[in-house]
Amino acid sequence: MASISALSSTGSRRRRSRKSVSSLISTNIVRFLVALYVVIILLPLYYLIISAFKTNNEIFIQPLSLPATLSLHNFFTAEDDAGLIQAMGNSVYITACAEVLTLVLALPAAYAIARIPLKGTVIIERAFALGFLIPGFAVLVPTFLLSVQLGLFHSTLFLILFYPVTALPLTVIMMAQFMRSIPYEIEEAAIMDGASRMTILLRLIIPLSVPGIATMLILNFLNFWNEYLFALVILGGDTQTVQVALPSLKTLNIVDYGLLTAGTLITVLPVYFIYILVQRRMQDALVSGYAKG
Repeated sequence: MASISALSSTGSRRRRSRKSVSSLISTNIVRFLVALYVVIILLPLYYLIISAFKTNNEIFIQPLSLPATLSLHNFFTAEDDAGLIQAMGNSVYITACAEVLTLVLALPAAYAIARIPLKGTVIIERAFALGFLIPGFAVLVPTFLLSVQLGLFHSTLFLILFYPVTALPLTVIMMAQFMRSIPYEIEEAAIMDGASRMTILLRLIIPLSVPGIATMLILNFLNFWNEYLFALVILGGDTQTVQVALPSLKTLNIVDYGLLTAGTLITVLPVYFIYILVQRRMQDALVSGYAKG
């Protein structure tokens, strides 16, 4: 009996040892993959930052080495050649106004679709979904003609009115799905207390939907900030967005990559700052969606 129990304990120890070794190997593999992923993400950013302080020769001879000096010559030259500061001001103005207008239009529509039991809400939601099927280039010519007819050609106002139209399908559908996750008992209690639908939307639904709003805020910001085609066609002249002004740093004869990366770095900074401001809310939205799923 003693020998049998000794053999059993020895076998259990071997199994535990095998499991610990297997767990250790799996953990190391996961750590290696995570480290590899971090390197893949950070290496282009590192290359962009150091190249902004280099000349063309330094970029080609020692592409991954640190710059010899932290000269801001490329940044000042990029501003002088392309007017990036003015272009960035135009982009900030257009993007901010378009963001506000998108939320003003999308939140009541999403609330009506998600929370008010009316006939035809399913059809309306599907009509918004049809917006995903229309490619941007397909409406370029009609949009250009519309801006001319309205007298808003070469005007930032037209882009402020047009960008929300492109963002409404995704914003309405995503916010409607998020609002459906809010418990109905809270809204019923507010209705019993005599609150109107507008009061419920402003004081109850919108505060509870802040994580979803933050997610749509950053997604729409990226779309508005990086939009190039319509800004190029509609604005023109001296009024440019930053994405239209940036390619002017490239000439037909030579490309100054230090200058180009400096200009690119300038245009990336606002996106980074906006993400820093709303990242916590985005994480809350992702975590809450995962928990509900």
